[in-house]
Amino acid sequence: MSFFEIIIKIIKKYYLIILEGVGNTMLIALISTVLGLLIGILVGVVKTIPPSKNIVVRWVQKIVNGILSAYIEVFRGTPMMVQAMVIYWGYAFLSGGETLPLFGSAIFIVSINTGAYIAEIVRGGIISIDKGQFEGARAIGMNHFQLMLHVVIPQVLRNILPSVSNEFVINIKDTSVLNVIGVVELFYQATIIAKNTYEIFATYAIVCVVYFILTFAVTRVLLLIERLLEGKENYDMECVTEA
Repeated sequence: MSFFEIIIKIIKKYYLIILEGVGNTMLIALISTVLGLLIGILVGVVKTIPPSKNIVVRWVQKIVNGILSAYIEVFRGTPMMVQAMVIYWGYAFLSGGETLPLFGSAIFIVSINTGAYIAEIVRGGIISIDKGQFEGARAIGMNHFQLMLHVVIPQVLRNILPSVSNEFVINIKDTSVLNVIGVVELFYQATIIAKNTYEIFATYAIVCVVYFILTFAVTRVLLLIERLLEGKENYDMECVTEA
């Protein structure tokens, strides 16, 4: 039997569980990216709050910023596979053997990991906004959160869209590490197929192509969305003449 015949045989027999893996992978990646974006925005906004004149509040700010900085450094500085093992089995250790729901654990793990990366992206986006906008908003009586909500974040979201899109694509691939805790995603399904068929190379070749198709398609869709949000390069201006 030729290599391509083996490929076709595997697809015909196992296409349903491959599709199940694809569905779970995309769902985890999408939900986790959205939640990670929300976490990143919250952390980025909190970390950019100006120091308070009140000494007690200023110390609280320093403590909170220290905790948030530690969160960012830990989750950016350790592999997601290790984070998955520590969080999932750490909870089991603390609860006396009771484990978290697998799907919920997967979303939680990927979300907080994504949030750590997006937090720095958001912080950089906030810093890049012209200082005059901050001064103008404060001049009309806006507090920090009103300034962020109505003036800064809408601009930041547009500016960081390419980076967030990239995180989504990364998450599609990184969900493969969740197989270490038994999450039924695409790579986990490939492992089952490989064990059942003993066609290891052919199985992972199929999965490799599937991952490429997913990331390629998502990248193209996100690029299209970015172009639509950018608007036209040239606009026709109507000349207004005075009567």
